[in-house]
Amino acid sequence: QVQLVESGGGLVQAGGSLRLSCAASGRTFSTYAMGWFRQAPGKEREFVGTIRSFGNTYYTNSVKGRFTISRDNAKNTVYLQMNSLKPEDTAVYYCAADLPPTGSYSSRSSYDFWGQGTQVTVSS
Repeated sequence: QVQLVESGGGLVQAGGSLRLSCAASGRTFSTYAMGWFRQAPGKEREFVGTIRSFGNTYYTNSVKGRFTISRDNAKNTVYLQMNSLKPEDTAVYYCAADLPPTGSYSSRSSYDFWGQGTQVTVSS
């Protein structure tokens, strides 16, 4: 069982930045593929980006160039740096662990463990 705890959400003005953190349990964190998803009110949970165990990153088109995912295996933590935030980025953000890693990194069904979510609100 893997436990994930997100933090760092909050209220920010459009154009601002936030960094989300996701702390994971487990001794083999370096082997986890980690993903970030978000869910806006009335919408389905959608893929934001992922960082694989070797450090490769992939993002949905709407956040490319603005969001960056990184990981610190020594701290069992993955980060989501969000810059140039827009009101449409407002959502609850979730981190998730995909282990063993699968190839369908943008699919919710590929992820086995989820955090509780953290709210990000971007005001215009």
